[in-house]
Amino acid sequence: MRVVVAGSSGLRGSRAVQELRGAGHEVIRFVRRTPTAPDERGWDPPAGRIDDGALDGADVVVNLNGNAQKARRWSGAYKQEMRDSRIVPTEVLATAVAEQGVAALVNASGTNYYGDTGSTPVDESAPAGRGFLADLARDWEGASAPAAEAGARVVRLRTGLVLSPSGGLLGPLRPLFMVGLGGKLGSGRQYMSWISLDDDARAIRFAVEHDALRGPVNVVAPEPVTNAEFTRLFAQALNRPAVFTAPVLGLRLVLGEVADELALISTRAVPAVLNEAGFEFRHRTIDEAFGAVVSG
Repeated sequence: MRVVVAGSSGLRGSRAVQELRGAGHEVIRFVRRTPTAPDERGWDPPAGRIDDGALDGADVVVNLNGNAQKARRWSGAYKQEMRDSRIVPTEVLATAVAEQGVAALVNASGTNYYGDTGSTPVDESAPAGRGFLADLARDWEGASAPAAEAGARVVRLRTGLVLSPSGGLLGPLRPLFMVGLGGKLGSGRQYMSWISLDDDARAIRFAVEHDALRGPVNVVAPEPVTNAEFTRLFAQALNRPAVFTAPVLGLRLVLGEVADELALISTRAVPAVLNEAGFEFRHRTIDEAFGAVVSG
C-alpha cells in the first residue's frame, strides 16, 4: 500500500515509518518545508495547504501530529499551541482525505480522552472524561469527522505513555533515576497506561493493514501499572534506588493544573479492540518493556 505519514519526523513517526517500510509498504512523508527527497511532499497546516498531487495514489493517511505535553506550568498560549498542533493538522488532513477519496485515515489521539478513571479499567466504549486534556482529545478526534462523513475508514489511536530508549516519557526520567533521585509521585496509586515504542509502531501498522479496524483504539499494553510500581521497576531495571516521594502539595505548587492533568491523574486504559482483533504485543508487561528499553 501507499501510506502517507504526517508527523513522520518525531519519535513515534520515525519509528512508524521504519515499521511500515519494513512490512513492504511505500511511505510518503509530509514535511513542513520544501521537499528535498523523493519520498517527501510539502504541506502547511496553518495555511490549510497540501502540495498538489501529494495524496495521489494514497491508500491510507497516518496523522501523528501533536506537540509534547510538557511537565511545567501551562500558560494560556501553550494550551492553545497544544490544541492547534493537534486539531488544525487533523482538520486539514481529514478534509483532504474526504475530498480526494482516500480510503482510510489513521489519526493520533490519547488515553487522556478518559480523564481520571481511578482504579477502574476502561476500554474504548468508555465516555470522555473531564479536564483540559480530555476535552482536547475529544475535540482532536472530532476534527477527523470530515473523513468519516465521506465514508473513509477512520481509526482514532488513543495512545498511552510511550516508552522508548531515547525520548518519550523516559527521556527526562532516566537522568533523575540514574543519580538516585527517582521516586513515586504522590501516593503512587495512580495508574499509568503505557506502550513500548516498538508495539506502538506495530499497532499503527496493524491499524493501516486491517480494514475491519475503525473508531477508537486504545494503543496501550494489556497491563497498566500504578505509578509506585512503575517507578520501582524502572529503578530496578537501572540498578538504582527509588526512595523519594514527590508530595502532592509540592507538585501542585510547582506545576499548577499540570499536576492533576499529568502527574497525579490515574487512567487505567485497556486494549480491548486490539485484543479482539488479534494483535500480538511484543511487550505485554512493564518488566518486558523495561528490559527492552534499558538494554536499548
